[in-house]
Amino acid sequence: MQTAYAILVANKKGGKNMPHISQQDYWNAVSEEKEFTLPLHYSTFQNLLRPNAKVLDIGCGYGRTLNELSRYGHTELYGIDFAAGMIARGKRLYPHLQLTEMKSPAIPFSDASFDLVVLFAVLTCIASNDEQENLLNEINRVLAPDGIVVVSDFLLNTDERNLTRYKKFENKYPNFGTFELPKGGVCRHHSIEWVQESLSLFETVRLEKTAFTTMNGNPSNGYHFVGRKK
Repeated sequence: MQTAYAILVANKKGGKNMPHISQQDYWNAVSEEKEFTLPLHYSTFQNLLRPNAKVLDIGCGYGRTLNELSRYGHTELYGIDFAAGMIARGKRLYPHLQLTEMKSPAIPFSDASFDLVVLFAVLTCIASNDEQENLLNEINRVLAPDGIVVVSDFLLNTDERNLTRYKKFENKYPNFGTFELPKGGVCRHHSIEWVQESLSLFETVRLEKTAFTTMNGNPSNGYHFVGRKK
C-alpha cells in the first residue's frame, strides 16, 4: 500500500465522515515501519517506454518502486507524496531519487511532463469517487502524448475478515468496501466495474485481476492496469 493522494483534501474537509485519525497523521506515524509490497510487473509495460522516459510516482512513499525502476536503467525519476515522513525516509534510503512532499491535490508539474506515471495502492487510500477522478484527470494532464500510466491496487474481497469490516463501516462511507484501519487511516477496496469506469479515461493496454499481499501481510484481490493517454 502506498500513501494517500487524498491526505490534504481529507484533512481540510472535516465533517462527520472523517476518520478517527487523519490520513496524514497515520502515514507519517508509520513512515519508518511499513514495507510496501505491490510488485512492479515491469515486463507488462517495459516495451512501451523509451529508454530516457521521464517517470513520476504519485504516492511514492519511501521510493521503493522508483528505486526498482532505477535498477532497470531509468534515471529521470520523480516521486511525490503528502507524508513528509515517507519522503524523509526515501531521501535517506535513495538519495539518487527526486522526491518531493506534495502540498496540494494538484500535481506540481506542468502539462505533458511525463512519459510514465505510476500509481500503486493510492486509489485504495481515496474513499471519494470525485477525488479519485480528480487525481486521474491530473495524471492525464501531466502525461505526454502517448504517455503510459500503470496502476496497481486492491479489489473487493469475499473472505470473512474483509466482509466484516466492509459491513462495519458501510453506513459511514458512501462506497462499499471502505473501512478504517485499527491504528488509523482509511482504505477502500474497489469493484472491477468501478476500476473499468474510472480508468476509461485512458486507452486500456492491459487490465488483469491478480492477488497481492498487503503491507500488513494479508492476502487480497487486486488488479494491474497499463494504459495509454488517448
